[in-house]
Amino acid sequence: MELRNGTQGRIRSLRRGCKRVEPPSANMRRDVSKVLRPLPVETNDDDEPMEEEDCFSMGFLKNANLEPAMLFAAPRYSLIREVGRGSYGVVYEAIARRSGARVAVKKLRCDAPEKVELALAEFWALASLEKKHENVVQLEECVLQRNGMAQKMSHGNKRNKQYLRLVETSLKGERILGYPEEPCYLWFVMEFCDGGDLNQYILSRRPDPRTNHSFMKQLTSAVAFLHKNNIVHRDLKPDNILISQKSGSPVIKVADFGLSKVCAGLSCIENEGNNQVNKNMVNINKFWLSSACGSDFYMAPEVWEGHYTAKADIFALGIIIWAMIERITFIDAESKRELLGTYIRQGTEIVPVGEALLENPKMVLHIPQRTRSIMSEGIKRLLQDMLAVNPQDRPDAFQLEVRMDQVTCAA
Repeated sequence: MELRNGTQGRIRSLRRGCKRVEPPSANMRRDVSKVLRPLPVETNDDDEPMEEEDCFSMGFLKNANLEPAMLFAAPRYSLIREVGRGSYGVVYEAIARRSGARVAVKKLRCDAPEKVELALAEFWALASLEKKHENVVQLEECVLQRNGMAQKMSHGNKRNKQYLRLVETSLKGERILGYPEEPCYLWFVMEFCDGGDLNQYILSRRPDPRTNHSFMKQLTSAVAFLHKNNIVHRDLKPDNILISQKSGSPVIKVADFGLSKVCAGLSCIENEGNNQVNKNMVNINKFWLSSACGSDFYMAPEVWEGHYTAKADIFALGIIIWAMIERITFIDAESKRELLGTYIRQGTEIVPVGEALLENPKMVLHIPQRTRSIMSEGIKRLLQDMLAVNPQDRPDAFQLEVRMDQVTCAA
């Protein structure tokens, strides 16, 4: 890693993240031009293909100002341009044929267990949400492609053989026979966010306390919603926080659920009046996880040890908010991008806060870092609580939401 001021630094992390996916192959990039034939929603439980309309088609535009009507040839979605690429796959901007609306389409190749695991984790998390939330990216549909045919995926569909084979691959950790010769893909169609990610948005503008306070409230609202729905994100970072400007004001959208975990509930019976009601109840802050997941700079101390709960999301959020308010950044050595992230200096080394606290639990975090910081005392105390080395000393997502309202209103 390099420091923003140009002096050399080195990150001394253990690099013990979850399974990572290899970059997309050349074959994957070529396959995107293939046209898919979908099954209708009414009959997507069957394995018989429908050939009446296409699902996706590649149509990169030389002129971005073309009218949407010109894209309505045959496909349900016309892929316009590539907007992101990484170990997760490729993301495109696209046009929905029927509505003319812009959408984001993410294509993941499912040819190895670790890739299938990431793809299914994202699908299960987003598909499990019965209600929408303004600050969580919305999944329009998920399409499973194999052999040039496509089916709309539905959560827990036991009649869809292809879906069951993907689940089997993830659980057994083995490649399924036929996949190298017959590539399988998952296409996620989601709402399009036109404001880039949190890094791009914050660092391309002058500091604005009102925007910071708005983003802090939106982020805590999103995490509280996810935890209420038994979802631990496990990879909260500025790269995975998108910005939508459709309404005129910037709106946070928490995205990228590839490392997320849906915590299974415990069935119980509650009495409401004279009636007994079955409810799916789980205390997400007592649901223990063991995979060391996430990105180094945002990982809580207990995540490095591989024994943690949803409180790890609170720690990551504290790192993000601290970096956002004080514009603490580093330059990523690989991408050369300037990224928001808080760290501890140890000589010439840059150490993630969580790792430093793991090594020295009695270490005192100096919040704010900068002597001329405009951070209020209320926000300072809240960040110290969010970054407590002991998860039990951190507020849960619901307590955090209440306190965030209080400190942002008082600031």
